[in-house]
Amino acid sequence: MQQICVEAGMSPGNLYRYFPSKESIIAGIAERDRAEVGAELASAQHAADFFGTLEELARHHFVERSMDDVGLCTELVSESRRSPTIGRIMRDFDTDVRTRLHALLRAAAERGDISSDVDFDAVVTTIILFADGVWWRRAVHPDFDPATSVPIFMNIMRFMLQPRAARSEGVSR
Repeated sequence: MQQICVEAGMSPGNLYRYFPSKESIIAGIAERDRAEVGAELASAQHAADFFGTLEELARHHFVERSMDDVGLCTELVSESRRSPTIGRIMRDFDTDVRTRLHALLRAAAERGDISSDVDFDAVVTTIILFADGVWWRRAVHPDFDPATSVPIFMNIMRFMLQPRAARSEGVSR
C-alpha cells in the first residue's frame, strides 16, 4: 500500500476515498494491465510479421517494462496466495491472457504464419512460464539482463510453432 501511495502521490487515507479496499485498488491495477495487454495482443493478431511481432512483445514485456511494474506484479502474485479475492483477480487476469494468446496463435495459423498442428495449450503455457520466470529473475536478481532471454525465447517459440513432424526430427538428432 505504501508503494501505491507513493506512486499515486497521496496518503493512504486519501487513496481510500477513491478505492474502498486494498482489493479494489489491486482490481483496478489488474484491469488497467489487462486492458493494456489485451490491446497489444489484439493488435498483434493482425500483424504481417508474426515472429517479428512476437519478438517485439517479448522485448517489451521481458526487457522494457519498468522495475516498478515488475515489483508490483511480483507483490500481487505473492498477495494472491494470502488473499482469496486477489487470487481470483490474478487467476482471471491469467485466464484472459491465455485466451488472448490462443486467439493470437489461431490467427497466425489461419494466415499460415505458423503450423496449424501446434499444441496451442503447450505454447501458451510455455509463453506464460517464460514470462513469469523472466519477471521473477528481474525482481530477485537486479543484475540479470533480461535482453539475453529474448533470443532464447524466440528459438523456443520457433521450435514449438513448426509442424510436429519437423519438431520430431529436430528432437531425434
